[in-house]
Amino acid sequence: MKKLASIFAVSLLILSACGTEKNKDEHSEEPAKQEASHEGHEHAVGDIQEETASAEVLPSFLDSQDENIRLIYQIAGQSTEILEWIPCYCGCGESVGHKSNLNCFIQEKREDGTIVWDDHGTRCLACLEIALQSAKMHKDGMSLKEIRNAIDEAYKEGYAEPTPTKMPA
Repeated sequence: MKKLASIFAVSLLILSACGTEKNKDEHSEEPAKQEASHEGHEHAVGDIQEETASAEVLPSFLDSQDENIRLIYQIAGQSTEILEWIPCYCGCGESVGHKSNLNCFIQEKREDGTIVWDDHGTRCLACLEIALQSAKMHKDGMSLKEIRNAIDEAYKEGYAEPTPTKMPA
């Protein structure tokens, strides 16, 4: 129950911090710097990646991050079957080749349970917000398709092009 309360607290924090949307025309790439700007955050093409034994073990690059970011990474690690169907609208599909919102947190989940984490989500409010909203909707009983449709509707204007994420059946 304490974890659920923390999720809702983080949800309120993130949703209140994201009060204004940027026009997607403001998103621009600067190849010389190899960075893409979206939602007021700079994203390097070469995100930091770290392997851990399981989703229960968070990567060390989160050690210096805010507790709320660590909590969202923990939620992402427990929500891989959800986030793989949810697109991200921060521009990471084009800037770093992500296929879904899951890739903002996890590059790969291997059959043996090891996780290759990605630090991209530590620098992007849109990534964090989409993951948290998706996990909350799933917890509220929404289907993958309903979650996907809700995220697509919420981010269809004022954000970058979505990642090339397959639609759930």
